[in-house]
Amino acid sequence: MHVRSPLRGDGQSHDEVAASAGISAETLCEIETGHAPIPAFFTVAALAGALALSMDELAGRWVPTEV
Repeated sequence: MHVRSPLRGDGQSHDEVAASAGISAETLCEIETGHAPIPAFFTVAALAGALALSMDELAGRWVPTEV
């Protein structure tokens, strides 16, 4: 699974979103492109908070990828 790119909130840059979520920009890129294993719940919750989205709204941005 991956998050549709670009994963941004309110005009935030890629680096700003990553920093707000407490993850590296590289990790965010891997999540966005589907090159990371399924992220931990707390990472997903942190991304939702960084983007000012509910968990349901963030889940709506997840797109299945082939395994």
